[in-house]
Amino acid sequence: LRKLSIRDFDIGRPLGKGKFGNVYLARERKLKVIVALKVLFKSQMEKEGVEHQLRREIEIQSHLRHPNILRFYNYFHDDTRVFLILEYAPRGEMYKELQRCGRFDDQRSATYMEELADALLYCHEKKVIHRDIKPENLLLGYRGELKIADFGWSVHFCPSAASGSGLSSQRLLILYHNRFPKLVSDGARDLISKLLRHSPAMRLPLRSVMEHPWVKANSRRVLPPVFCASN
Repeated sequence: LRKLSIRDFDIGRPLGKGKFGNVYLARERKLKVIVALKVLFKSQMEKEGVEHQLRREIEIQSHLRHPNILRFYNYFHDDTRVFLILEYAPRGEMYKELQRCGRFDDQRSATYMEELADALLYCHEKKVIHRDIKPENLLLGYRGELKIADFGWSVHFCPSAASGSGLSSQRLLILYHNRFPKLVSDGARDLISKLLRHSPAMRLPLRSVMEHPWVKANSRRVLPPVFCASN
């Protein structure tokens, strides 16, 4: 296979900036494919000692195939930088969309919940835990569909680690004991309450999130077409 280099891409506008580098809109010159090119500086990663995280991110994300997970296509590097070739999500971060809108209505929220639950269920079936789900790491595709991104903190799931009490249970309790805003519907309150149970064993499983009455009634998720192989 021909080795890729930065000369194979036309670099466009910046899409985002991170601690270790930047993300740019780019086009692969030969195939004319639009991608997001994540440029990471080796010196910065070595300084913070996170090279292993990058290797793990590449290894994990390159094997994931789901409509609600950002695709990882390939990577290459030069003397000073590492380049990750990623799927381009034209509608950007959910965080910025939420800031722009102020709040999401039930239809949009339920759609995102179904997409997120399905993608996380797929990850768990592949023995992968993301560990950093937040609006900044959820991107929006061409049709507004949710895409989980940034697998830098992800790990392969170890069954022996599943018996703990879960992460940040104190923060979950703080959230749970706060009053819900009046704008939150009864169905959404019910789902949130079941997700924020103190005991992990009592929390609603991901598959049940997708089957929750509020999600079923409000979600407008549209799955991408499936192309069958010709006989």
